[in-house]
Amino acid sequence: MKQNDFLLAILITFIWGINFSIIKLGLTSLDPFILSGLRFLLCVFPLIFFIKKPNVPILYIASYGLLFGVGLWGIVTLGIYFGISAGMAALVLQFGVFFTFILAAIILNEKIDISKKLAFSIALLGLTLIISMTDGSITFIGVILVLIGALSLSLTNIIVKKAGTKDIFAFIIWASLFSPIPLFMLAFLTQGELVFINFFDNLDNKAIFSILFQVYPTTLFGYWVWNSLLHKYPASNVAPFGLLVPIFGLLGSFLIFNEEIGLIKILASFLIVFALIINSFGEKIYLKIYGEK
Repeated sequence: MKQNDFLLAILITFIWGINFSIIKLGLTSLDPFILSGLRFLLCVFPLIFFIKKPNVPILYIASYGLLFGVGLWGIVTLGIYFGISAGMAALVLQFGVFFTFILAAIILNEKIDISKKLAFSIALLGLTLIISMTDGSITFIGVILVLIGALSLSLTNIIVKKAGTKDIFAFIIWASLFSPIPLFMLAFLTQGELVFINFFDNLDNKAIFSILFQVYPTTLFGYWVWNSLLHKYPASNVAPFGLLVPIFGLLGSFLIFNEEIGLIKILASFLIVFALIINSFGEKIYLKIYGEK
């Protein structure tokens, strides 16, 4: 990988990691569903007028938009609102990787090899440590909500695979069309009309920065660069950079919100990141050792 592309990959994982803290920043003044709804509203407009609809059945586009916008980021934002720290949210969301291969086995009949089973077991141990924390950075409902977001993330991965589209940028733009209205409806159902009446009173500089950061660096720029790298290099060269997302997530939460990083949190982080490494490289190592025997 060229040096510039290497640095770009690190930059994207940094942006995606610190985004969890930026979401929390926006929650100091805005309702979680309003915050997420505005994110996807600005992802759609005005770009949808200039980006051609991908040649994909509308069912895939709509289902991806609902799961990505509402099931993933709407619910993860709600989890942060309900008390899970930004750093821990970034870490727990990595369970989407493990849920993906489980769903792929169920839906796509893909085989789950021994390395993935081992990785999932180690990650579960890390999750157990996270749930046991009592430092104020974890709430049970927050963890459950982020795990629901992780499940939604895994379903979006399956949809992309089933859709077979290579134009992910256009796919995300058009799919985002199906996210804002359900998110705004959830805001109304949970908070009533006051959440809209008081919107401009609550819209401060922190909220504006949070929305713009989520729209442009995180979603549009991030996914465009990441998928460009996947197009340019083998996935095995690009995907491992994703291991940096939870690390940058914890770092961002520490720097912005002074999140305490104690021994249990370090151990839980190590277990989950180690599980991700086994998931990414375990099968290759196993085949290298035993495949030729």
